[in-house]
Amino acid sequence: MATTRALLKSPIIISSSKATNITPNCLHKYISKPHSFFRTNASAYEYNDEKNSPQLVSLEYADLNLTDKFCEEVGHVRVRQHVNPLRAQLMIPAQVPDWNNVFTDATLPLMVDIGSGSGRFLLWLAKTNPHCRNYLGIEIREKLVKRANYWVDELAFSNIHYIFANAMVSFKQLVTTYPGPLKLVTILCPDPHFKKKHHKRRVVQKPLVDSIVDCLMPGGQVFIQSDIFDVALDMRNYFDAEEERLVHIDNIDSTMHCNNEGWLLNSPLGIRTEREIYAENEGAQIYRRMYQKVGAIFPNSAFLAAMELSVLVYEFQQRVIILLQGKLDHHT
Repeated sequence: MATTRALLKSPIIISSSKATNITPNCLHKYISKPHSFFRTNASAYEYNDEKNSPQLVSLEYADLNLTDKFCEEVGHVRVRQHVNPLRAQLMIPAQVPDWNNVFTDATLPLMVDIGSGSGRFLLWLAKTNPHCRNYLGIEIREKLVKRANYWVDELAFSNIHYIFANAMVSFKQLVTTYPGPLKLVTILCPDPHFKKKHHKRRVVQKPLVDSIVDCLMPGGQVFIQSDIFDVALDMRNYFDAEEERLVHIDNIDSTMHCNNEGWLLNSPLGIRTEREIYAENEGAQIYRRMYQKVGAIFPNSAFLAAMELSVLVYEFQQRVIILLQGKLDHHT
């Protein structure tokens, strides 16, 4: 009991790594927050020696050199973390851009990141793969879009663009007008909208899933992830239900390993998102799934089994022909 009292009286370090004196009377306020992590003085020294999340983000995206690129139109960006996508102002479809003005080559395969946030993640991919595909970020917070497109102009990239839009409303309209094929869709750590009555605000709903699968090219892929298990499971259930048109990547690629519950152990994208960095820095698990559309490029397992059977039948027929031919030659 004495130890418990001592811990409760001790300064507690929250995930922001700032020490605060928290009394037992207000402790419940922090416990009620699902993503607050606590560390007592016993581990404070070790924790403070580590880099905090913003520093880790800067290190992860150091190659972009964004620190000196300040967007005066937007200023220092402070935005709401969670936005209600069902607000009337956000239910208006986004204007479709002239894709030939947006991209140098609008026929390249397209990757769409739904909920692109600050845009750093997509910028890094665009810099790393400048000629093989185009990148489109769809984000519901307008300030982030303005700053991200400012960065695109400053970096003189011609294979990436951001659009202020509600993906629940505008995804299909945007993607179907794009001249090239849709190769990859990512939905990475979307707004969780924890309350049950707000689950309808979550971006992954049946209409959006249908639009994604409809628009994907054969062999196209969907990658989803979240550090919130309930959100990840919700997204997984929607995409698992498309088993006639989608197959999970580990059924096709033996190098993509999953744990016993079917979650991918590692991200295939080559870099972590900002939210991913924050979550892992606080010790959270990331839940990932990747699906591939069944088609001529990468057929599903049933099709492969049928092809193997047809090959076996063909080989059997050839052996019978050779056997019969040998008997005929013997008689002659």
